Amino acid sequence: MTSVTTDPSNKLRILVVEDEAAIAEFLATELRFEGFEVRVERDGMRGMIAARQNPPDLILLDRMLPGVDGLEFCRRIRSSSDVPIIMLTAKGDLLDRVEGLNTGANDYVAKPFHFEELLARVNAQLRASRPAPKAVYRVGDLSLDPATREVRRGDSLIELTPREFGLLAYMIRHPRQVLTRDQILEAVWGFDFGGEGGVVEVYVRYLRAKLERDGLPRLFHTVRGVGYILKER
Repeated sequence: MTSVTTDPSNKLRILVVEDEAAIAEFLATELRFEGFEVRVERDGMRGMIAARQNPPDLILLDRMLPGVDGLEFCRRIRSSSDVPIIMLTAKGDLLDRVEGLNTGANDYVAKPFHFEELLARVNAQLRASRPAPKAVYRVGDLSLDPATREVRRGDSLIELTPREFGLLAYMIRHPRQVLTRDQILEAVWGFDFGGEGGVVEVYVRYLRAKLERDGLPRLFHTVRGVGYILKER
């Protein structure tokens, strides 16, 4: 099974807080083999100090710990961090699982467990906690960033109105596809748009004037009698 970590120069960090030496050593060995950077602490207080001094990407936390137990550990960490926490415990009945989740654990795994299942849960929590990659759409030297709403042609920033941006965003998400006027109207102006059907042509002209000025290669192409396509010539 492959872990989330793929770049050896940027390993994801897992903090294991487990007082049973054999289990802690087993987890550390297996997780390192999967490409993670692992730190082990054997009691709850030292685990909390480690979590705050060098925040990990995920915590594997035993429920029954000396010093500060797993439930109190969760409560304290949750006051300042949303790091994913998977609680490991010999207590596997429903009320114990509910209590663990209610104190802030993201997942709850009863001992004994299969490492493959635990690894799958680790990877699932890491995927859920990582921000989605920022999508920037490009056609030729034209780029559109939905997050910042920046549109560029080469290095030049181009100012668009909200409706121009909406039209361009729809078309750049469907590059090299012929889009009919009805498809564009429905996607950009909505089902209940009551304006003139020629509004698409008007806004395509606006975009062409801004995106294809000064002799820049054409990107918007008319498919006569059908609609428009955004592509490099």
